[in-house]
Amino acid sequence: MICKICVLDNSIKSLKINNFGICNYCEEFIPIINNKKIENKNKNFSEFFNKIKKINSNYNCLIGVSGGVDSSYVVHLAKKENLRPLLLHFDNGWNSELAVSNIKKIASKCNFDLETYVVNWFEFKEIQRSFFKAGVIDIELVTDHAIFANLINTAKKKSIKYILSGTNIFTEHAMPPEWMWRKTDFKNIKSIHYNFSDKKIVTYPHMNFFSYYISKHINFYGVKLLEPLNFINYEKKGAIEILKKEYDWKEYQDKHFESFFTKFYQAYILIKKFKVDKRKSHLSCLIRNSELTREEALNILSNNSYPGNLDNDIKYFCKKLDFNMNEFEKIMNEEIVPHNAYDNSEKIFKFSKKIFNFFKKI
Repeated sequence: MICKICVLDNSIKSLKINNFGICNYCEEFIPIINNKKIENKNKNFSEFFNKIKKINSNYNCLIGVSGGVDSSYVVHLAKKENLRPLLLHFDNGWNSELAVSNIKKIASKCNFDLETYVVNWFEFKEIQRSFFKAGVIDIELVTDHAIFANLINTAKKKSIKYILSGTNIFTEHAMPPEWMWRKTDFKNIKSIHYNFSDKKIVTYPHMNFFSYYISKHINFYGVKLLEPLNFINYEKKGAIEILKKEYDWKEYQDKHFESFFTKFYQAYILIKKFKVDKRKSHLSCLIRNSELTREEALNILSNNSYPGNLDNDIKYFCKKLDFNMNEFEKIMNEEIVPHNAYDNSEKIFKFSKKIFNFFKKI
């Protein structure tokens, strides 16, 4: 069974379809998106940046850049609003040449300073190896956690009060919870790694859930996380056209394909091992945001071919992570293991969140 509005189907465990054929994700998020669009029509966007503009320092905000659409468009908005951001790129060893080119183009054209944080590859590689061997679904947790941690740590170190994130409700909401794990759970990362490696975590950027959660909701440690794309009627297609025109920015084959690892993970590992096609969620977001028709999305999903040379990409993936082909195939065919089979901080997170929400109401 498939939703009558989007392209999510009953292969997703958390999906529920009502008597009208509409899924629980459309029921929940379409009203939120529509209300957000009405609200944003009446909002003076420039007011959002007033506090930032008044900060008298070399950098009045920090922007994490990946070369992707969302973060690049946040940089464009910062230029448009005459902000003085420091751009920070997290290099985990998997960047595509196109991503590096896009980042350099937009930083140069905007005349913004750009810093690149390069991970300790041998340590980072070992953690990624552990996650792949562990059989858990959210292998990207290793990168996503480090990106957010590095942003918060850099902002604190440089006394930058505001972090501008490309996260937005319009194009990346409603990811099924069974497809991911909470990105702030460093305890889960440590547990998985120490179950499959004897090497210690020393330089890997990390944070506890308080650092991210509280920076998003209140000013904590002098750092506040803001999501400017939620303050405009953000549309992916329109953003891409502006980026192409003003910065000679080049488009990727799919969402987050600026990283080879993400491309291979989403287009092969997720589909083959976990029977998950993330395009369904990404395309459904665009349908709910009125950027794509359901028919167009179904047509895109009908193409199941791998975007590239699969044999070469498997060999490259194995070479980078020091797996031989037999090991790779063995792991791909092993049982799927839930994240909560390893130590995690979910109980304390949920309890702490209740306490935080209680005091926030007061």
